[in-house]
Amino acid sequence: MNLKQLSEHLGLSQTTVSRALNGYPEVSEKTRQKVMKAAREANYQPNTRARSLATGRAMAIGHVIPVSTQHEMVNPIFGDFVAGAGEVYSARGYDMLLSLVPDRDEEAFYRDLRIKGNVDGIVVHGPRMADPRIGLLDELGLPFVVHGRASEVTAGYNYVDVSNVRAMREATTHLTDLGHRRIGLINGLETLDFGNRRRRGFLEALEHAGLTANPAWMTSDDMTEAYGFDAANAMLSGAEQPTALVVSSMITALGVRRAVEARGLILGRDISVVTFDDDLSYLRNGTDAEPVFTAARSSVREAGRRVADILMARIDAPLAPPRTEMIPYRFMIGATSGPAPDG
Repeated sequence: MNLKQLSEHLGLSQTTVSRALNGYPEVSEKTRQKVMKAAREANYQPNTRARSLATGRAMAIGHVIPVSTQHEMVNPIFGDFVAGAGEVYSARGYDMLLSLVPDRDEEAFYRDLRIKGNVDGIVVHGPRMADPRIGLLDELGLPFVVHGRASEVTAGYNYVDVSNVRAMREATTHLTDLGHRRIGLINGLETLDFGNRRRRGFLEALEHAGLTANPAWMTSDDMTEAYGFDAANAMLSGAEQPTALVVSSMITALGVRRAVEARGLILGRDISVVTFDDDLSYLRNGTDAEPVFTAARSSVREAGRRVADILMARIDAPLAPPRTEMIPYRFMIGATSGPAPDG
C-alpha cells in the first residue's frame, strides 16, 4: 500500500496523512492515532527517500561515540538504551546513524554532519563534567539531547538522567545502617559526569555516618566484568580489607562476585555488595520479588525511549525551551548485603 491508497482508505488528503505520519503538530491527536493505527494494520512503510524530500529532513538520528570511551559505551547497557530509543525512531520513520570517531576528530565530525545534513538530531552519550559538545551543538544549531548531565555546563540544554548522587548515597547508607565501617567503592570512569556524581553520593553517605573513605578502597575505570574482578581482588588482598563494596554497574558487580567466591567467601555474610543496576533486558538481577544483588535499579531502556521522545519534540520545535527529565530508580534489597561481620 502506498500513501495515495492509504489516504483513500482513510478518506483523508495525502497531505494530512503525511503530516500525521511525520508528527506535525497541526494534526490533531485523534487524527494522528487514526492514521497510525491504519498504517500499522496495512503494514504501510513510507518511502524514506520520499519523506526526506518532502520534509527537508534526513530522517536519521546520530549517535556519535568517541573511541576513547567506546568500551564504556558500546556494551549491554548501551544496547538496551539504543533498543529503547529505536522503538521511538521506528514509530516515527527515523533511521539511526551510529559512528565511532577518534577523539581528535570529534568536533570536525559534528561539523561535517551539520554541513552534509546527514542527521536531524544527535544523542550525546557519556557526558563529561564540562562537556564541549554541548556548546558546539548549540553553535551548530543541531537539535540534541544528552543522556546524562554535564555538571559544569551552566547553559540550558535537553537531558535525561537518573539521580546518581542520591542512588549511591542510599546504597552506601544501607551498608552503614547494617554496621559496616570499612566500605570500598568500585566506580565507573570519574572523568564522566555520572562517575563523578556516584563518587560524590558515596562520600556524602560516609561523611554522614562519621566515616572517612580509604583511598586504597576507591577505584575508577571502564565498567567491565574483568575490572570488577581485578578491583575486588586487590581490595581483598590487603592487610586490612573492606567488609562491604559499593559497585557502579551490574556488569562490574558480576566480576566482584567472581572474586569474592574465588576466595571462598559468601556474599551477604562475609562481605556485602550493593550495586547500581541498569535493569538490563538480557542480564537481569533476579526478579522484582527476589533480586540477586542489593541494588538501586533504573531502566536504561526507558531512558532511551525518553531521550528519543524529547529529541523528536526538539526536532519538531527547535526553539522550544530545554526539557529535562529524571528517570526514577528503586532501591531493592537482595541476598548480597547483610550485617557487618564480627571483628
